[in-house]
Amino acid sequence: MIQRIQSIYLLLAACAMALCFMFPVAKYKTPDKQVYAQFSLIKNQSLDGDVQTDVASEAVATDEYEQIGGNVSNIGYKNVPVWPMFALAALVIAIAVIAIFLYANRTRQVRMVAVGFLLNVVYVFLVFVWAADAFLKPIKQSYADLEWATTYSAAAWAPVASVVLLFLAQNAIKRDEKKVRDAERIR
Repeated sequence: MIQRIQSIYLLLAACAMALCFMFPVAKYKTPDKQVYAQFSLIKNQSLDGDVQTDVASEAVATDEYEQIGGNVSNIGYKNVPVWPMFALAALVIAIAVIAIFLYANRTRQVRMVAVGFLLNVVYVFLVFVWAADAFLKPIKQSYADLEWATTYSAAAWAPVASVVLLFLAQNAIKRDEKKVRDAERIR
């Protein structure tokens, strides 16, 4: 049935992955917060209010999605393709939503959730191991005299929560399938 706990887990997993499109994945700042950059999946995403810039130098992100010191810059972003991460996040959301409506066929639902789980693990790997560091490398080369601090935001941690939720959903579906098989065996 659609009211089962796995449906709630799958819906929460889809919502968690949707956060990837609402927040920047990582923010890079110097200790004095004079120079900063951000890495995100969506265009025109500006930093939140913790970095002070004057109105005249306030930047609007362009296709490069990056701001350095309040000025639009294309250092770094062109070396890191974002579309694979964008596609993976969208695919995990779609799989989680579709799996909610596969309640009549639990074996297919388990397989769909397993594929979503694996894609989500790949996404988390890309965020923490590849993309965030690959984006920062050219910035560090251009500003070699500055020390950078990386801060991961909700868009980096939400997929980790989504992995856990997909795992819980898969276990709940397997429990339901076991109950159904045990009930059929008793008849």
